[in-house]
Amino acid sequence: MSSRQLLENLVPAAKLPRCILIGCALAFVSMPGVVTAQYQKLDGIVAVVDDDVVLASELLDRVDLVRRSSEESGTRLPPNDVLVSQIMERLILENLQRQEAERRGITIDDETLSRAVAQFAQNNNKTIDEFRQALVADGNNFRQFLEDIREEMLVSRLQRALVGRRISITEQDVQGLLNSPYYRQLFSDEYRVGHIMITTDENASEDVVRQALEKANDIVTNLRDGAEFGPVAMTESSASSALEGGDMGWRKAGELPSIFAEPVMQMSVGDIAQPILSGSSIHIIKLLEQRGAGVQKSKQTKVRHILVRPSEIRTPSEAESIIQDLHRRLGEGSDFIELATEFSEDPGSALNGGDLGWSTADQFVGIFAEVMQSTEAGAFSEPFLSQFGWHVLLVEGRREQDMSDEARRNMALELLHNRRFEEERQEWLKELRDEAFVEIRLPNA
Repeated sequence: MSSRQLLENLVPAAKLPRCILIGCALAFVSMPGVVTAQYQKLDGIVAVVDDDVVLASELLDRVDLVRRSSEESGTRLPPNDVLVSQIMERLILENLQRQEAERRGITIDDETLSRAVAQFAQNNNKTIDEFRQALVADGNNFRQFLEDIREEMLVSRLQRALVGRRISITEQDVQGLLNSPYYRQLFSDEYRVGHIMITTDENASEDVVRQALEKANDIVTNLRDGAEFGPVAMTESSASSALEGGDMGWRKAGELPSIFAEPVMQMSVGDIAQPILSGSSIHIIKLLEQRGAGVQKSKQTKVRHILVRPSEIRTPSEAESIIQDLHRRLGEGSDFIELATEFSEDPGSALNGGDLGWSTADQFVGIFAEVMQSTEAGAFSEPFLSQFGWHVLLVEGRREQDMSDEARRNMALELLHNRRFEEERQEWLKELRDEAFVEIRLPNA
């Protein structure tokens, strides 16, 4: 249900005194553990965002989610007012992106959503029914889970479309990366980086920028004196990773924003760099962890497969029955190549006896890659279900192969794109926020 539909089913916020709406919202924000049913009789607007709104219930639900996540991970949260401010900004950006997607006609249909959820369940070694039951047992709403996944996919599709077009990579860029003295580290090491971003207006005066730099230097001093990075990032950072304590996750150096990729490679674990000024933003980074990725050689598998798909004239159970029969025939000595040529419904490989050539695990969806990796060379797998249908694999061999020049170039392109995508994404989000009409209806906002 959209924000507008929800509002239509509740007491109109405009008819209620503003102090009541705000008091209702903040009273519950400051009282973790209060049953949410007590405030559902009254739902008010806590922010107007262009043509839509953020409701108190959305804010409170997200605060509750962050608190529960914090309790499970043992992370210390910032004060309530700071936490609410960070979550409000996250909700505003999500709302703006939903509206932008709607204006551009970007949608996620039910079929695409179903495939994604099926893959999600398979990655957790469960059927969809088992996955649904597990969610409900943990106190989660499966319908809400579906809508959350749909929104993540929608935002991802929007960002790929709009941010991707802002990225330009030249042959000179690629060669510069390949010839870089950091090349080996770019392809062999991964880094987990903590990030705090402090922003100023694009046309800020020198005095404002100087004050922001002084604040950044104070933060660095506090961190070096032992302050926990996560809570400080939650309190001070305006980056999209603030609610994760500034944790950007594991990335190769080439996937980090270029302004601090090289400094990170020269840091030791635990180091905190001096503030980095870039445009209207100041960045503080800490190297949380580092590990070797070991990708100088590519692990490849020679694999064939038989695919049987459900269809309008074939039920899923009938497709499963066919693949089980083919598996039985393989066990009785039938030739894999002949069966694949006759029965496989993968148009790209069937005529070649199901041959997929020498492949790496990252070329396939999760369950396919897992089965391929766990099947012994010279053996065929048990039947398994992916988002494409039922499969049986034949693993013909394994090898470690030095990456070809083409593969290295493709990896360099991907790393450059990922690096610039993150830079452009942050800038695009800032522009989206700056250009929007936003009225926050919370005290002291």
